[in-house]
Amino acid sequence: MIEQSTALPTVGFIGLGNVGGKLAGSLLRNGIDLTVRDLDVSAAQPFLDGGAMWADSPRLLTQLVDVVITCLPSPVASAAVLEAEDGVLAGLRPGQIWMEMSTTDEAEIRRLGARVAELGGHAVDCPVSGGCHRAATGNISIFAGCDRPTFERVLPLLTVLGRRVLHTGEIGSASVLKVMTNYLATANLLSLTEALTTMAAAGIDLGTTFEAIEISSGNSFVHETESQLILNGSRDIGFTIDLVLKDIGLFQSIADRHGVPLELNPMMIDIFRDGASRYGGGAWSDDIVRRLEDATGLSITADGFPAELVDDEPEVRGAEVTPRR
Repeated sequence: MIEQSTALPTVGFIGLGNVGGKLAGSLLRNGIDLTVRDLDVSAAQPFLDGGAMWADSPRLLTQLVDVVITCLPSPVASAAVLEAEDGVLAGLRPGQIWMEMSTTDEAEIRRLGARVAELGGHAVDCPVSGGCHRAATGNISIFAGCDRPTFERVLPLLTVLGRRVLHTGEIGSASVLKVMTNYLATANLLSLTEALTTMAAAGIDLGTTFEAIEISSGNSFVHETESQLILNGSRDIGFTIDLVLKDIGLFQSIADRHGVPLELNPMMIDIFRDGASRYGGGAWSDDIVRRLEDATGLSITADGFPAELVDDEPEVRGAEVTPRR
């Protein structure tokens, strides 16, 4: 738990899924006055047991709090939560803040942000990066797109939710950067599945392969985390094939709008579409290695690796990251 030096706003959190539930957990653990909402009432029960309040609609939730946070699976879901008859906009007050922590489309966050501004509110797009295990401990990284005065208002809250906070510029900029980072992570994941499978085919021990990558120029955050889950066989990264397709699809849209002739990303979209057709869109994204296992007859597993990731860094108050100038 982080020691609080100043009073923090009351928060309403909508969307208690793989990432949202862990972010909301950081708020509750650190004594934030929290109201929650999810389509799955059972997802809210641990929060209610821990002292959070429940709201029967996004509108009612908005009326109860200072800051509304949404963390939802798609831009369509976010629009529905905000713009429904009993949505967030129906309950928004002048001066109130809406923080969108979903990975979403820049045009959509700007559109919804404009609607919030029309009602006298302030919008922040603040997606997270670093994995569910770091979201659970408050050590995840956060991008925040909004005007500087609004950023200053939400920074104390963001430093409870995350370890490193980057103000990216105007609203929408954080979403652009977030889908870029997910594109890079996806490319790294696919290259690792090919590397691990090729080493297995060549008769190299996969435990030794893991260490060779980790101490070399081939190392990466994705290797240190997701390769462990691949080798364990659980592949439980808390992120699905459908969500990968959404994110690299958003990245493709950005490139298309700006006339960038991508080559890798269209190939990755085809690979993950094939993975979705084989294993289902709800399969974990690390299950994409099964395409190579099926093609080679090899099992890309090894002893000594965990079934799930646990962040063992202590929870400390986060801080703003300053870009180089």
